[in-house]
Amino acid sequence: MSGRGLLHLGREAVLMELALYRSLGRWIARRPDVPDGATPLRYAQLVGPMLWLWILGSATETVAVELVLRHVDADWAEAIRLPLLVLGIWGVLWMLGMLASYRVRPHLLEADHLRVRNGARTWVDVPLAALTRARSVEHELPGTIRAVHREDGLLLVGVSGRTNLELDLGGPTVLRSSRGEVTADRVGLWVDEPRDVARELASRIAVRP
Repeated sequence: MSGRGLLHLGREAVLMELALYRSLGRWIARRPDVPDGATPLRYAQLVGPMLWLWILGSATETVAVELVLRHVDADWAEAIRLPLLVLGIWGVLWMLGMLASYRVRPHLLEADHLRVRNGARTWVDVPLAALTRARSVEHELPGTIRAVHREDGLLLVGVSGRTNLELDLGGPTVLRSSRGEVTADRVGLWVDEPRDVARELASRIAVRP
């Protein structure tokens, strides 16, 4: 990888880190990132239990390692104890920030568009004027780590590698996103209540001039 590519990856990692901590701060302060007039559409129900298991497991491991090393009478144990403690605390905070980003940054249904979100920094704006149908359809992304996948005109913004609501745009449509413009004729996303959201979007389509 070139130096420019490494610099870009480093910059993205720093921005992600900062975004996670901002989300954690919003979660603690109970200030979700929802503008006035926007309707939040939740999507954290699927990933929440899994993240809590990781958080509790990591916290338990950090405490256990700290207690064991405190009782080892050796120079090497003292040398690695503090770095491991710092790394463990950082890992727990990082995962809490990830969970917080799912909680405080829901999808946003606004007057003219639906902002589809995933975590701290990923978003895609779907104009309601282009929407022709919303239905409950499941898709799987190739892998659970990737949040966005595009193939044959279908753009997927998944949670844990899955989507359960499909938006039909009636033809190729240019969409604004956190990664620049992307063209798609269908968009898949995950919501906690797909049937309710599909009905709400259908009502928006029905009253459109």
